[in-house]
Amino acid sequence: MTDTPPRPASEFNRHMLEALVCPVTQTALHYDAARQELVSRAAGLAFPIRAGIPVMLIDEARQIKAD
Repeated sequence: MTDTPPRPASEFNRHMLEALVCPVTQTALHYDAARQELVSRAAGLAFPIRAGIPVMLIDEARQIKAD
């Protein structure tokens, strides 16, 4: 057992990133804590995180511009 308090339900579990990939390109995702999104730089898409759950639907993703 650990003494770490449980995370609120709305907080994203960053360890989930190890298992998730972009549904379009199958590449790694990057967590944007400020926007609560998982970003696929390869696809130019940002997937929202709602109530701590990543929404990995292409129709729900926001298009991002390449820097």
